[in-house]
Amino acid sequence: MRIGVLGGGQLGRMLALAGVPLGLRFVFEDPAAETPAQLIAEQIVGAYEDQDVHHSLAERVDLVTYEFENVPVAALYHLAEHRPVFPVPQALGIMQDRAKEKRLCEQLAIPVPPFRKVETLDQLRAAAADLGFPLMLKTRYAGYDGRGQRRVDEPAALEPAFSALGGRLLLAEPVVPFARELSLIAVRGRDGVCAAYPLTENHHQDGILRWSRPLTDAGAVEQQTVAETYARRVLEHLGYVGVVTLEFFEVGGVLLVNEMAPRVHNSGHWTIEGAATSQFENHLRAGLGWPLGPTTRRGFSVMMNIIGTEPDVARILAVPGAHLHLYGKDARPHRKLGHVTLVAETAEQLRAQELRLAAGLAASPPLAAATA
Repeated sequence: MRIGVLGGGQLGRMLALAGVPLGLRFVFEDPAAETPAQLIAEQIVGAYEDQDVHHSLAERVDLVTYEFENVPVAALYHLAEHRPVFPVPQALGIMQDRAKEKRLCEQLAIPVPPFRKVETLDQLRAAAADLGFPLMLKTRYAGYDGRGQRRVDEPAALEPAFSALGGRLLLAEPVVPFARELSLIAVRGRDGVCAAYPLTENHHQDGILRWSRPLTDAGAVEQQTVAETYARRVLEHLGYVGVVTLEFFEVGGVLLVNEMAPRVHNSGHWTIEGAATSQFENHLRAGLGWPLGPTTRRGFSVMMNIIGTEPDVARILAVPGAHLHLYGKDARPHRKLGHVTLVAETAEQLRAQELRLAAGLAASPPLAAATA
């Protein structure tokens, strides 16, 4: 069985690493000649808008998925004429656009922060009058890792922010005073069976995810139930197959959806070593119509991203329970070069090992930061 994947980044690479033990083979399509995925599997180099490239991919694979959401929806619909595509192209069309995404949540009675669509400077001024300051101005498309966003603290900053983001197809939201950021990785199979991983707490710096840890406290049970209810509404409404990610702001104990991603997600990387079945394997199982694997935790874990500079491999591997994943990328500022998942049998062991790992990565220790 051959799986075609649009996008050759680290998420695609980890999909292949999860699928090879299951006897799967992979073919990637990406405009870049050198990608993390091409180091371990066949890759077709070509533009996502090139239908000849899609034909070449379809001829070599049995079904198609994608590893990031900035591929043209038209490419998925074209491929779907020749091979099964998962998740459904409709999901990508909605989750590419922050405005459509939030409208879907409203339709499904899923809480979101207030928002206004903005296409002119006058509309932005009207949105600011309604929402107040400070507010976040975001591009509706192609924003990730802090890109495509501007914080606006006063009226004088509206026009510069509007111009900096291209002056059209924007979204304005109030800055949400959240207690913490959480995400839920959920998955739905072809047979409609759904499963979800534990809610995960995430910490961002400069718009880039720095660390994630699955919640283990008893108080998270109710939030887990609520988050899974929201995810199931999305999955069933769209007839979704595969992994989806819901990102939340927790405000006064209430979960507000910030964004969704129709794919495997950085905040779920801990599942490779920290869960009974990784998000990557379950995404493949779902698309193939195979039974989903259990999503339960294995002990206690935390994931820390490696950003910008090459790590000291020996120092990381000297930490008990540390699992290093490097993506084969050249180092440059703000670039995700890899991640480390730390797994321990108890919370106390994890805390002690985490301090050593954080020192090796010159990062703030997640558990210490979360409990400070």
